[in-house]
Amino acid sequence: MIRVPGFEGRRVAVFGLGRSGLTAARALKAGGAEPILWDDSVSSRLQAEAEGFRVEDLAKADWSDMAALVLSPGAPLTHPKPHWTVDKASVAGVEILGDVELFARALAAFPKSERAFVIGITGTNGKSTTTALTAWVLKQAGRTVHMGGNIGIGVLALPEPTPDAVYVLEVSSYQLDLTASFAPDVAILTNITPDHLDRHGDMAGYVAAKSRIFHAQGEDGLALVGVDEPETRAVVAGLTGRQLVTVSSTAHPGGSRDRVRASSATSGSAQSASSNADHPKNWVPASAGMSGQVQASPGQLLVNGNVVDLTRARSLPGRHNAQNAAFAYVAARAAGVSHEQAVEGLLTFPGLAHRMEEVARIGRVRFINDSKATNADAARQALASYPRVFWVAGGRAKAGGIDDLEDLFPRVEEAFLIGESAGPFAASLRDTPHRISGDLPTAVRQAWEAASATGREEVVLLSPAAASFDQFPDFEARGEAFRAAVLNLGSTPPKHG
Repeated sequence: MIRVPGFEGRRVAVFGLGRSGLTAARALKAGGAEPILWDDSVSSRLQAEAEGFRVEDLAKADWSDMAALVLSPGAPLTHPKPHWTVDKASVAGVEILGDVELFARALAAFPKSERAFVIGITGTNGKSTTTALTAWVLKQAGRTVHMGGNIGIGVLALPEPTPDAVYVLEVSSYQLDLTASFAPDVAILTNITPDHLDRHGDMAGYVAAKSRIFHAQGEDGLALVGVDEPETRAVVAGLTGRQLVTVSSTAHPGGSRDRVRASSATSGSAQSASSNADHPKNWVPASAGMSGQVQASPGQLLVNGNVVDLTRARSLPGRHNAQNAAFAYVAARAAGVSHEQAVEGLLTFPGLAHRMEEVARIGRVRFINDSKATNADAARQALASYPRVFWVAGGRAKAGGIDDLEDLFPRVEEAFLIGESAGPFAASLRDTPHRISGDLPTAVRQAWEAASATGREEVVLLSPAAASFDQFPDFEARGEAFRAAVLNLGSTPPKHG
């Protein structure tokens, strides 16, 4: 656990006692604060009381001497309307914080020479894969790595900072809205497409929240931005006074595949890319005001003229995963990992559960679990990775449904639709073969029967393009249900290595 200083002997309101709230309360108490806890859930309040915390109805509490409000990222800060605790804090002039901001303040209390290295990662899609991939590469290189935040362990539940440690943190837009001094050494913005607009008011509010990951960075910070969308290119235009590397993804980089393979096999390329390992923050010509560029395409990265061959990276298919690999490569190099170590880490990455995860095979049919694709843009990445798919999709639809995926419908041999959105998705698919399966086990069985009947190598892809909450508590439960349904067909687990 990371102790949070700066509130010794002072009352701090904590609303929302989920994973981040209880962890924040523990970290504040360990730092000498007096946290005052509340949650709408009786069971959450009872758990807090069982741990010895003071539980008090914040609607009736005296806010005049509160030092801060630590707000759960699940409670709205501004839209559709501020949470009632936000109104209470605002009237009393109490600052409003989140767990990531508390982490930033705890880290700032250490002398600069003793601070850990921090990599912060956000974006609409790809942030979880990029976070897990970056942590994997660093661990394979022998670094002390702590991964958490919006993935896995809450940030304040991670081990206390040591000078040799690297924190790899996934950070959501909700968490970033509650930060002021979070200043990661490497700040990554993977992409921005419309999402969570109900919580941020509109697209401008959502972009502003995501771009907060860069706001507190100084001239030594590295901003690493995917620039495939106009929104992220606009963010880049406003970034000054720091190192900057942009990542673009393309279907076909410059030169032929044969030339690329020959280039990557030469020792000169590897030596050139690794020659700056002693100066990790300056491995690209990216002193303040200058830019470095990385071009990502399926199976390879082009880094300032040097080719990184990823054709053997079985867990990183598709253009979007090449971009994720680019973020991880640059971040690892910035943290002092050599070129050779970074590439080896990328090639050995086992993949992230529920994101383009091959869960099994029956005969010539592979089953891919992409349950984390909760919106159309995320599903686009998966659909674009295969020339032909039997697509399992549906759930609770986001705004726009799957209309934006129309250009990829020719890749869909047949769609098997589940959940609330089955009817609207069927209407969007029009002449593309589809059937309304209703539930996931039925969809899996029907997709397998259709795919196996072709006699070809086929892919059954769960990439829902919708939230899970109509039939499942979260995307993880949906992915595990897919895995179970596939295993019930008599599948064999995939072989790696």
